Amino acid sequence: MLSDDAWRELLGQGTVRTFRERSVMLRQGSAGTHLLALTDGLAKVVSREPGGVMTWLAFRGPGDLLGEVSVFNGTPRTAEVVSLTPCTAVVLEAERFRQFVERRGLVMDLMRQALSRLRESDAHRSELLTLPLVVRLARALLRLVELTAPGTESDVVRLTGLSQEEIAQAIGVTRNAAITGLQRLRESGAVETARRTIVVRDMKVLRAWATAAP
Repeated sequence: MLSDDAWRELLGQGTVRTFRERSVMLRQGSAGTHLLALTDGLAKVVSREPGGVMTWLAFRGPGDLLGEVSVFNGTPRTAEVVSLTPCTAVVLEAERFRQFVERRGLVMDLMRQALSRLRESDAHRSELLTLPLVVRLARALLRLVELTAPGTESDVVRLTGLSQEEIAQAIGVTRNAAITGLQRLRESGAVETARRTIVVRDMKVLRAWATAAP
């Protein structure tokens, strides 16, 4: 992650744009002419296969850069970014961003961010293979809390914009299996659910699920 000072200066290099809920923020296959610095809202990163199959890759929240890889390597975007809630981002023109990174000496910071995302991806694949459904679900919800309300001291956090299908994709199960997992979390008092809304009611209970032994 960039330092607070670098992030604030970076935001001054572009123009603010808002995205409606469920809109494409960056399209797969498009040229890397710009990137986005997400300042508000929740988005998902997905990859669309030629046959129409969509693979969930990650959730992203405020403080994340979106589309920076294609800006650096000059290749078409390999994934699509879709807003799950109304989002606000700063649009950064590619060349201006590259000049800013070079001027501020931020190459190593961005490399560390890229490595962190690789570790995140590796950890996710390992979880899919080794952890029970409810444990994976609890960990996914905790990550979403950290994205949308970092450092919160409250036990009650409202997560919006997520469909049951998207939750299922994020933990590698069917929609019906995700519904069953959410039911167990509800019964334990960890969460409440409504249409495209999950309210975390007890962080301690949710963390206990997330660290439960297989």
